[in-house]
Amino acid sequence: MLDNEQQFWKQGMTYVAGVDEVGRGCLFGDVVAAAVIMPQSLVLEGINDSKKLSEKKRESLYEEIVKHALAIGVGRVDAATIDEINIKQAARLAMKKAVEQCTPQPDQLLIDAETIHSHIPQLGIIKGDEKSHSIAAASIIAKVTRDRLCHEWGQLYPEYDIAKHKGYATKKHREMILEFGPSPMHRRTFLSNIVTEQLELF
Repeated sequence: MLDNEQQFWKQGMTYVAGVDEVGRGCLFGDVVAAAVIMPQSLVLEGINDSKKLSEKKRESLYEEIVKHALAIGVGRVDAATIDEINIKQAARLAMKKAVEQCTPQPDQLLIDAETIHSHIPQLGIIKGDEKSHSIAAASIIAKVTRDRLCHEWGQLYPEYDIAKHKGYATKKHREMILEFGPSPMHRRTFLSNIVTEQLELF
């Protein structure tokens, strides 16, 4: 998982950042991105696409990444902005914010299947969270960060059980939206196939 990083390290680029986002397909809450610069000498055993890891393993790797990373940045874009600019642009904006939070700033970006507006050279990698150690690290940071936010959001809106389904369009979540109506943190542009006219959204 270091092939992509190594090609840039060999060019003298010390700070190669992996960038990924989570929450793109959710009905509720922010899209969250992370940028992570890992040391050249370190490979964390078991690191992979966050979706393929158990919650316990993600949490464990999260702590290891935080402990060893040279830099970590996190970016968030809320539901209102997602509705305003669309989810693709919102995901790109969250990634851009994450990169800007990194200190030191990266010399090179490795991004999971995306491009962002940045002066920093970048390489988009299809299924990058399975092919790049740095992108996989970013996916874990983003996933754990968003999952923790979901627990906080669940306390604000307990009727939707956000901590359980993380805002995705599960059957139970859709039923709760129909029963209670959407919260201020639901993405209105994502609800057209779920919400009935009685909710007076459109």
